[in-house]
Amino acid sequence: MEIKQKQEGVYPLNIELPSLKSLFIEMYFGEQLLSTGTATLISNTRESHCALVTNRHNVTGRHQQTGECLSSTLGVPDNIVIHFHRPGEDIGDWIKVKIPLYREDGSPFWIEHPTLGEKADIVALNLNWGSDVLKIPYYLKLDLDRVGMLVSPAEPVSVIGFPFGMSTSGTLPVWATGFLAQELSLISEDDPVFLIDCRTRQGQSGSPVIAFRTSGYRTIKDNRISASLSGRVAWEFLGIYSGRVNAQSDLGRVWHVSALEELLNAAERVYIERNNKND
Repeated sequence: MEIKQKQEGVYPLNIELPSLKSLFIEMYFGEQLLSTGTATLISNTRESHCALVTNRHNVTGRHQQTGECLSSTLGVPDNIVIHFHRPGEDIGDWIKVKIPLYREDGSPFWIEHPTLGEKADIVALNLNWGSDVLKIPYYLKLDLDRVGMLVSPAEPVSVIGFPFGMSTSGTLPVWATGFLAQELSLISEDDPVFLIDCRTRQGQSGSPVIAFRTSGYRTIKDNRISASLSGRVAWEFLGIYSGRVNAQSDLGRVWHVSALEELLNAAERVYIERNNKND
């Protein structure tokens, strides 16, 4: 199979890199499967701290607003299984990594947003990385995943995840594409959420949301808008999908990448503090 090199490792020419960044996750109570969802890795740079990010309601097993159990079994998860890619040229080779969600004292392993806390439907998990796991994160401080693309209302955006636990091949994700439903400039620190209009379903919670362009795109610098007409494929990582506003609507919430930056910084602080305690 013909392969190419980009960012991390190698992968087939006919698979876009964002497809490798969405990870299939399963939430369990003991050995009982409760639900499935999506997660992704984020990091500032290649050398900096890397954490797994998904929705808070995926790990709590409860509706983010009402607190009701999401599973018909009324169970809440106590462990999570993450389907990682293995290193090497065979991109169809996955490894399942099972980790507990709670410590022995009952405290959660996940890290919440440092200021919004449980109000934010995003959490991070710090993992101990082994050589059998391929790390392909979204980089927050590099132009590999954030090219400075200007995205306006009504422009296409893609939610890359696993609706109803479905995949395209193995555990490669499904791309659901809709439209940005508001101006991103309206996002505030107190409510770093924006709306998209996309036909998404259960299982896509925690999915990365990107603006993916195969030809040109617009950027803004010094209050001046310019257009790139190159044929290079590019994408802008916008945030993490959190679910529809209600069951009757295709409007969905996305936690903006600015909130993910703060969450990643909090995860790194926890990681450093715990390592210092163990020294």
